[in-house]
Amino acid sequence: MKGRQKHNALLCVLFGILGASAPAFSAPSQGWGKVSMYGEIVDTACAIETESRDQTIDMGVIPLSVLKQFGKAPPKPFNIQLVDCRWERYPSSKGEWQTFEVTFDGPANGDFFTVTGEAKGVQLAMRDDQGTPVIAGKPLPKRDIVPGEMTLNYELQLVTDNQRLQAGSYQTLLRFKIDYY
Repeated sequence: MKGRQKHNALLCVLFGILGASAPAFSAPSQGWGKVSMYGEIVDTACAIETESRDQTIDMGVIPLSVLKQFGKAPPKPFNIQLVDCRWERYPSSKGEWQTFEVTFDGPANGDFFTVTGEAKGVQLAMRDDQGTPVIAGKPLPKRDIVPGEMTLNYELQLVTDNQRLQAGSYQTLLRFKIDYY
């Protein structure tokens, strides 16, 4: 009987240890996480607002009849927001920032940006807020830097290209760069 009590006592101790450690073995995962970051250090007069870096402009639904009658759709405005603009330059021996120019680039045919997709007979015209046509790869006139924030306003307009019109979706990708002087 004494052996049996030792055996039972030993079993109680073993089950007690296993029972106490069971939550550690069977605890649900608390999950895990990950934080990624990225950035860039640049020497420029202004920073481009995050929302302005990558935009999608919805040109809307345009009836073929409007394009046939007027040769163009209503213009669609968009802007590029510049923030933290300053004149100071590092190192200061390089002088101060004074002006900047914007250049747009993308698929083009002459003075217009081309589109791809099911729609045919159309292209994109673009102008700045001074009415200056934007031509792919050609810098717009220089503008003065204003400290603080600046909003650069533009408009896109779907126009016919004198080819046969065909309904359908279309898209294009335009890039822009800003050079400071």
